Amino acid sequence: AGGDHLLPRVSALLDNVRSIFNVGSIFRSADGAGLAHLYLCGVTPTPINPKLAKTALGAEKTTGWSHHNNAVDLAMNLLAHGQRLWALEAGPGATIIFDAPSVDAPTVLVAGNEVTGIDPDLLALCSCTLSIPMYGRKRSLNVATAFGVAAVVLRRP
Repeated sequence: AGGDHLLPRVSALLDNVRSIFNVGSIFRSADGAGLAHLYLCGVTPTPINPKLAKTALGAEKTTGWSHHNNAVDLAMNLLAHGQRLWALEAGPGATIIFDAPSVDAPTVLVAGNEVTGIDPDLLALCSCTLSIPMYGRKRSLNVATAFGVAAVVLRRP
């Protein structure tokens, strides 16, 4: 809490994250990391569905959110208003999240569909792509788990 107001604003954009339980967990992580807002896009469930509260555990009431049909249109609007977009996506050219630059300007963390990842048109609008290193046999984490890691790392002073 103390000094949080000195950290730059971090929000998140979830594009077509289908699992209501993943979205509820993301709300909880967003609240814990002090994120300013969640932009829920496409088919991403919203707190209007009471099942989301099962994993959000009240964070759906403490974290601001809005729903947008088209993530690319929203992203272009966010960019036009001085936000920068950073993707959470494994792949060639991604920066290991622990090597990410400090968040020194309003930033929106973008996460995509559990299976297909971030839409390529949305990914193209991101100025930075961050990945979480994997040390076991699996190549990725659950989207909600990965989001929690990224949210806390990006909020570090």
